[in-house]
Amino acid sequence: MEAIDPVYGTVTLLLIAAGAVALLLALIMVVKLHAFIALVLVSVVTAVAVGFDLGDIPDVLMYGFADTLGSVALLVAFGVMLGRLLEVTGGAQVLADTLIGRFGEKRAPLALGVAALLFGFPIFFDAGLVVFLPIILTVARRFGGSLLYYALPAAGAFAAMHAMVPPHPGPVAAAQQIDAEVGVTLLVGLPIAVLSWYVGVYLVSRFLGARIDVSITDAVFGKVEDGESDEDGFTGGPPRFATVLGLLLIPLVLISFDTVLDTLVTTGTIEEGAGWVDFLGLLGQTPVALLITVLVAIAVLGRPHASMARVTTILDQALGPICAIILITGAGGMFGGVLELSGVGAALSSSLSGLGFSLILQAFVIATLLRVAQGSATVALTTAGGLIAGPAADANLGSVELSLIVIAIAAGSTVLSHVNDSGFWLVSRFFGMDEKTTLKTWTVMETTLGLSAFGLACLAWLVV
Repeated sequence: MEAIDPVYGTVTLLLIAAGAVALLLALIMVVKLHAFIALVLVSVVTAVAVGFDLGDIPDVLMYGFADTLGSVALLVAFGVMLGRLLEVTGGAQVLADTLIGRFGEKRAPLALGVAALLFGFPIFFDAGLVVFLPIILTVARRFGGSLLYYALPAAGAFAAMHAMVPPHPGPVAAAQQIDAEVGVTLLVGLPIAVLSWYVGVYLVSRFLGARIDVSITDAVFGKVEDGESDEDGFTGGPPRFATVLGLLLIPLVLISFDTVLDTLVTTGTIEEGAGWVDFLGLLGQTPVALLITVLVAIAVLGRPHASMARVTTILDQALGPICAIILITGAGGMFGGVLELSGVGAALSSSLSGLGFSLILQAFVIATLLRVAQGSATVALTTAGGLIAGPAADANLGSVELSLIVIAIAAGSTVLSHVNDSGFWLVSRFFGMDEKTTLKTWTVMETTLGLSAFGLACLAWLVV
């Protein structure tokens, strides 16, 4: 669906968007209206305010809602099934014990973050987060304290890799638009992503965790205590570490097929349309990869130790708690979609294209404003890349400088995640945080991550 031609000027559209966000926060935090109802209501009001034809508003609402549900519902469903099996069989505890045994209790958050950085190389943010969720919660239950100590390093690692490092689609698309080499962008983006994660996520998570106590949530997987496997109908001891690790590597390997091959096709390294490429790409689609992983988990964790009826009951029980998460995340996508189609991005782009300051700062500012205005990091990345492409070509930059421009765009598209971003709601519900706490933690951490990445890119810009 295409955006409408803006009825109002840029300032008016931005005021409408700001008013919509303020209204949404007031309904949720002051009136205490359910987040799903508030998001749908504000989406309708915003669609009317920006000038959509009344007959088109249902389609406008479904644009963002259906798109978000299509990408989130299946992966969350399969992810919590896998997580529940890991929980009740003791697999998550085995993995957590091994992880802590290698790194030590004090370095548990660092261990989770480093593991997420490795897994986040080919896996998208939301898929990685749902696969890692049972491990995060198990480690947090064991050591206590605020959940932020363990949740933010892992979630922030996935966010950093997803935004800044090829073969993820955002940085690849931005690199293509400004004619930056994807390989150079990978070599430049990877160390910047890791360093900015350490400064902007890991250190910040220690600061936030010491000041904000977030209790461990049982909303996603339910409450699982140590030693309760027999009560769930499972016989025998917990699985071996190698078995659990192998299960987690299945989606890592399969999803890497799709992301890596897609990048190779995009760059012309391999030919598009080859049968083996399409087949591996299918296996690497996130829902398919997670479906295969769940089937293998049933075979190696569930069926050898319990009846199929009991395994089915456990999987069915895993789905109930996530309905609200999926619906609220979809409604967050609806709100972001309304803002995207309202023309606020196009109006903002036209007014930003003539900024006269340094190109790397211009790239960051444009991406930041687009991110704040319409919520989607991917849209901010691609739109900002298109706006910067002309000035970047005129500047006759080298390959490293072009890659640093991509990192600056990615940094801007990362900051200030808030209520028009579906990822905000996913994190909020997965970790059992209300909206105010999510703004004080996740939004702050995303901002420090983006600012750290931009600062490192600027330092490298001065050197080259």
